[in-house]
Amino acid sequence: MKLAVFFREGLALCAGLFLLAACTSGRDAVAAKEPVDYVNPYVGNVSHLLVPCYPTLSLPNGMMRLYPNRTDYTAALMHGLPAVVPSHRGGSPVAFSPTQASGDELKPVMDYSYDLEHLTPYHWSVYLDEARIQVEFAPAAQSAVYNFRFMRDGDAKLILSGRNGEVKVNEDGSVEGYEQLGRNGTRLYVYALTDQPVRSTARIGEGKNSLALDFGAVKTLNLQYGISYISAEQAKKNLKREIASFDVRPLADAGRRVWNETLGKIGVEGGREKDKTVFYTSLYRTYERMMNISEDGKYWSAYDGTVHDDDGTPFYVDDWIWDTYRAVHPLRVLIEPEKERDMLRSYIRMAQQTPEKWLPTFPGVAGDGHAMNCNHAVAIFADAYAKGLTDFDLEAAFKAGFAAIHEKSLLPFTFQPATELDRFFHEHGYYPAIADTEKETCPQVNLFERRQPIPVTLGSSYDFWCLAQMAKTLGREDDYRYCMKRSLDYRNLFNAATGFFHPRNSQGEFLPGVDYGWSGGQGGRYYYDENNGWVYRWDVQHNIADLVALTGGPEAFVKGLDDMFRTPLSRSKYDFYYKFPDHTGNIGQYSAGNEPSTHIPYLYNYAGQPWKTQKRTREVIDAYYRDDVMGVPGDEDGGGMTAFVAFTLLGFYPVTPGLPAYNIGSPVFTRSIIDLGNGKTFEIEAYNASFDNKYIQSATLNGVTWDKPWFSHSDLAAGGKLTLEMGPVANEQWGSAHVPPSSEQAP
Repeated sequence: MKLAVFFREGLALCAGLFLLAACTSGRDAVAAKEPVDYVNPYVGNVSHLLVPCYPTLSLPNGMMRLYPNRTDYTAALMHGLPAVVPSHRGGSPVAFSPTQASGDELKPVMDYSYDLEHLTPYHWSVYLDEARIQVEFAPAAQSAVYNFRFMRDGDAKLILSGRNGEVKVNEDGSVEGYEQLGRNGTRLYVYALTDQPVRSTARIGEGKNSLALDFGAVKTLNLQYGISYISAEQAKKNLKREIASFDVRPLADAGRRVWNETLGKIGVEGGREKDKTVFYTSLYRTYERMMNISEDGKYWSAYDGTVHDDDGTPFYVDDWIWDTYRAVHPLRVLIEPEKERDMLRSYIRMAQQTPEKWLPTFPGVAGDGHAMNCNHAVAIFADAYAKGLTDFDLEAAFKAGFAAIHEKSLLPFTFQPATELDRFFHEHGYYPAIADTEKETCPQVNLFERRQPIPVTLGSSYDFWCLAQMAKTLGREDDYRYCMKRSLDYRNLFNAATGFFHPRNSQGEFLPGVDYGWSGGQGGRYYYDENNGWVYRWDVQHNIADLVALTGGPEAFVKGLDDMFRTPLSRSKYDFYYKFPDHTGNIGQYSAGNEPSTHIPYLYNYAGQPWKTQKRTREVIDAYYRDDVMGVPGDEDGGGMTAFVAFTLLGFYPVTPGLPAYNIGSPVFTRSIIDLGNGKTFEIEAYNASFDNKYIQSATLNGVTWDKPWFSHSDLAAGGKLTLEMGPVANEQWGSAHVPPSSEQAP
């Protein structure tokens, strides 16, 4: 009898899963694929070394964002079911656990063996095989629905649990609670309804943050819930505003429509199917952040601990600007200008709401994370303004950025006023180093992150250049001259004898015995940061013409780039990756898996050999950005790497955010169309483009012969067409006579 029941339930489950797959994944077997059908959220879900890309469910830039509670694709167990992930990669602080267990088997968060999982950006289904529970989920912007189907006999229960908060059942059967998130008084509120009446409740574990709801011998249980950072009452309003039923399907259908409309802002044709998967999956990744936390015209700000009216401008948080200024924000300028404007305004609000009035660096829902180094928020303001997105307070952004760089310490992973090292930097124009065998003398230095003097000096030089562009627009002539002079600080660490940026002590001496591929301690942080000296050799995004000159001219510059791609690791992989776990995706000493490397393949354009940019960009993508679970070679950082991939597959890249120009690489697709809004599109047609045909033979821009390896933002923004003839053998002459624009000379 039990065997018959098992087979009957198993057949029903299989039939349900088949229908679900037909509805939500394949839709119509004969229908053409839509953009969202190419998205594979599992790409990169097994990390080469560090943190993987998680299969994320959300609406684009939505507040309701989550992924399964497990380490990666290979994990044997899930730790409960997530409610929401407030911080990118941070995990869900609140979990739901459906179960038919009882007594001592009940735990605040249940572990599940699972199978038959299907996940898209807008829908998730999974079978909890040992528990024999079928789960479906779909998100809205600030709310979501779970459907549970219990296969065993017994009472159905649902456990709601947090880490540091409280949950309760109201008299009307609704459930509400909150979870304390870090500092600054930030709370995540949850309000939930079930379609079955609660028969009884019981506290699980210690405290008031876990509660088991017993529904009796039911076979189905449907849950809808809203979230809020304002109040439980607002969570209820968010739920009522967005969700009308307990059925996952209409919500999933609505989410699919939103994702198709969003991803459809860029259409591609030609190329391999895997190229389209990599492209649209990369584009989807760029919409994980920032997230809109405005709720009915109000938002909670951890930056002053109060609720504000948003005055018609949504408030966005959750950004890691060290990673995202390079490509994510420039991509949004093109296809999501209104969102980008609102994000810029949000940065200004955050600065104005804090006592220090500094632009944040890693702004999250619970406040600024102050991670990594430098203050690259100035880059997104300079870039947007240079590209015509000007509807924000540039004066306020300049003041907050200038203050952050001068008053706040530039030390990595710190939030404190300027230290003795910062005062030295502003007086001498470089951050002083100590040998990786010396004991740290500055008490404010994070003893894991160390001083990172090369990236701090070089990155701040770029930040000063960005401030200079803002000052020039504002008519601040004295500030412009000062910031332009400081934008050359990188020269103070250039070692002409070696052609590398070299750590220098406070006496002005280059440290002896530095191995650019190995020295600097864990992650190279005594001198560099996560990457070695080969990567930071090219970290002058704003003045590449000057870097070419410092290196000894175009021939020496190209030789240096070639050497980077051709020089093997200085140690065994075992030793190298133990010391440099972020320096992954190697082609020689080049690191395809970390953001400071993304612009490097394009630098051949600045030395008269664009064909090598075409070769290298294809090489990087083909080797390391694939359509499988290991298809991302490093920490993706919420679009930090995948925006580079999206640009590069299209065939161009913003090497210098803040400069309204794009370098041309090698488009993978035969035709791409970018919807710029207002009825304008920019089209790239690459005749004969293929895996082998990677080299540009000739080009026209709007029908006129084009022999430059770059084009301006105005060329793109006006709408038009770039036409490229592609072939298998390099045309070494095309584009060789015209280098892309670089920084103006300091006055």
